[in-house]
Amino acid sequence: MPEEPSRKPNIVWIMADDLSWGDLGCYGQQKIKTPNIDRLAEEGMRFTQCHSGSTVCAPSRSSLMQGLHQGHATVRNNSTPVPEWSKHREGPDDPLYGGCSYRHSLQPGDRTVAQVLKDAGYATGLFGKWGLAVGDQPGQPNIMGFDEFGGYLNQRKAHTYYPEYLWHNRETIHYSQHRGHNHRAPNEYDEQGRIIVNGVASQDDLRYSFDVYGDAALDWIGRNADAPFFAYLAYTPPHGALEVPELGEYTNADFPTITHKIWAAMITRMDENIGRLLDLLKERGVDDNTLIFFTSDNGYSASGYVKDPSLNDFFRHAGPWKGEKGNLYQGGLRVPTLARWPGRIAHESESDLVWAFWDFLPTAAEVAGVAPPAEIDGVSILPTLLGRADEQQQHDYLYWEHRDEQALRLGDWYVHRTHPEQPIELYHALDDPAQANDLATEKPEIASRVEDILREAHTPSLYVRSPGESSESWEERMRAAGVHLPNNVNVW
Repeated sequence: MPEEPSRKPNIVWIMADDLSWGDLGCYGQQKIKTPNIDRLAEEGMRFTQCHSGSTVCAPSRSSLMQGLHQGHATVRNNSTPVPEWSKHREGPDDPLYGGCSYRHSLQPGDRTVAQVLKDAGYATGLFGKWGLAVGDQPGQPNIMGFDEFGGYLNQRKAHTYYPEYLWHNRETIHYSQHRGHNHRAPNEYDEQGRIIVNGVASQDDLRYSFDVYGDAALDWIGRNADAPFFAYLAYTPPHGALEVPELGEYTNADFPTITHKIWAAMITRMDENIGRLLDLLKERGVDDNTLIFFTSDNGYSASGYVKDPSLNDFFRHAGPWKGEKGNLYQGGLRVPTLARWPGRIAHESESDLVWAFWDFLPTAAEVAGVAPPAEIDGVSILPTLLGRADEQQQHDYLYWEHRDEQALRLGDWYVHRTHPEQPIELYHALDDPAQANDLATEKPEIASRVEDILREAHTPSLYVRSPGESSESWEERMRAAGVHLPNNVNVW
């Protein structure tokens, strides 16, 4: 083992948005080029049993930041309908949502991995999509431990790559040249594969948001490379809208439709940015002292927002699991995940460790040499990263909830329940990835244990219905606690 570095290691968490299991060469993809991400696998560790924090965007990020599973995390859904009695009527409603939905925020007292590392002497930067606060809510990145933030606050606003504004810390940077663009309408591409952005007055001076915050991230890392830093690169590709400045090498590819070319080009553009990151780390002499993770925020999703199952027919990227983004079958949670740390993580290594996003906080804390918060659900996976699997603490279980669904990973068993009033489904997670053979009636001893775990793992939140809870019951809990959800927090 090499000598310990003289300063604390840098930590980089790169998270794509809606990337599917098999979109990367190192996970079997042959049509989409990802040489730089594949290099992370070649020079590091590839995980086969990593799970996201949730099956959709915002709660997955809450579990990542807080080290808490979805029975305890603050943010547990992308948005929540606001009861009529609870609405505040001050100020204009957001025209996009009509004041009918509320995006919950991290709260004062919540502790994030950025705060833990900032207190340990790290510079902390977030570039991309936050999704854990809007408007003037208390979960703003700069309040939650990040020195520098550039990108989107509201994950819904990140559905366009030619936005009218992005955030830099607490200020908005406006792009009036994008006014008129409709991200729900298709764009055309010329014979050279260059985008013709719809709805704008001129094609001059357009700024692709991924390039904007991707460049900002590299600039920030370059300026902070002389001291320990934590960079959270919350990339938005390849989540829709499907928009990319250039189709590049896919311009004349023999792909079924333009949609397939755009999907591939977005992923390859992201890969190229990661290549620039690796070059920068080497140039600044900190490559060997930087731990990089790469993953996606939730499971298979190409038939969700994009609504084009032909992508999987062509790319075969969904993985073998039942389910996808938005539900709690395995396919909604299994994510491709890599880790690279030259000299510390063995080249071309692979791990079948069962872990989830809430393990990142205690892992980062141990890497930084500090204690994590006491009340978390995660465990450090540093022993696995360093090749000491025999020292790795194992989870008793992994737990998720989303709306009325609940799920568990319990050893080699996968448990799913669509509603607390419905029977438990029990599958062998490895032997039956398609979850075709429900063994609950054949394994009553496991099913009985599961009932207790599902009950104990969930702590009710005032800001979202518990699984199986009626809207009336939830509203009564809020009313009793004096909670009012504002209806004008979605403007930004």
